[in-house]
Amino acid sequence: MTEATGGDDSARSEGATRPLIRKEYYSISEVADLVGLPAHVLRYWESQFSMLNPTKNRSGNRAYQRKEIKLILLVKQLLHVEKYTVEGAKQRIDQLRKGGDLPRATSIALNEQMIAVLREELFELRDMLAPNE
Repeated sequence: MTEATGGDDSARSEGATRPLIRKEYYSISEVADLVGLPAHVLRYWESQFSMLNPTKNRSGNRAYQRKEIKLILLVKQLLHVEKYTVEGAKQRIDQLRKGGDLPRATSIALNEQMIAVLREELFELRDMLAPNE
């Protein structure tokens, strides 16, 4: 595994195989790969979640920062794991933001995603090392 962004910023998810390396900005394709979602889903979420608003470079391409990637992981956690609707996830994020718990919630979502990836990798290693029957 490569150097992560300071401890809890390593992010890999369903199908993603790269850790979140130390960079200032990430392209939409890099983010899609990191979080295991197609780029069109990220663009849709931008239209639904006002806090998810990556800057654009001179070429007009999205430039995501680590804080936005963490927010994407939280949205993914709410929608895909906790089964919130988009409207429900918006309300939940707004509650977290108003209560001051949004940074903590994004870190928890990141940690849960990382645990899932590590679990999957451990199962793969176990299967590789297990004698063939």
